Amino acid sequence: MKHEAGVEMANSNASNPAQKDAADQNFDYMFKLLIIGNSSVGKTSFLFRYADDSFTSAFVSTVGIDFKVKTVFRNDKRVKLQIWDTAGQERYRTITTAYYRGAMGFILMYDITNEESFNSVQDWSTQIKTYSWDNAQVTLVGNKCDMEDERVISTERGKQLADQLGFEFFETSAKDNINVKQVFERLVDLICDKMSESIDSDPTLGNVNKGTTNLTQDASGNASGCSC
Repeated sequence: MKHEAGVEMANSNASNPAQKDAADQNFDYMFKLLIIGNSSVGKTSFLFRYADDSFTSAFVSTVGIDFKVKTVFRNDKRVKLQIWDTAGQERYRTITTAYYRGAMGFILMYDITNEESFNSVQDWSTQIKTYSWDNAQVTLVGNKCDMEDERVISTERGKQLADQLGFEFFETSAKDNINVKQVFERLVDLICDKMSESIDSDPTLGNVNKGTTNLTQDASGNASGCSC
């Protein structure tokens, strides 16, 4: 299963820089992020573009769930991102929704050349509301904007749906590296803002969220050690 391989990926091959990043414990916060949406909208390509700055059109459908780790600096804080790439097929839905718990941010993706993927956004939004933390931040992403000649979902329709759902909105291209970094940076900023609001309303949370924030996940999808 892919989710088993994903866990091993973060714990082995320490000579690989990405694996060193995964093993690095020097960070202020760890945020668990999920990329969700229908199959073939470009979730895996999007993650690889951001984490490895690479692109290939030869990906096969993700089986179950996989993840990568990337450390970024935002607002003078070192933030470790654990980014989960989920399978879009219905038969994996039970597996993937188990990982929603503990997620602080979601990238909900559709393909601007695929009407069905856009029509499914509402269902994915319902999944988030059903299975995730109430304060999880969500960004709606219309991917493959490099394929303008095949576009069937206008930018305006994407913006309208995002406004309706209360989500941030971006159009992106993993292939041409358009707005990929910006999506993740904005989502991290939204999570940081929400954390600040929570700490302001309950100052005791400040001690919980500083320095030792860590999030690990077992194969059943249960979050453990999460101080977020």
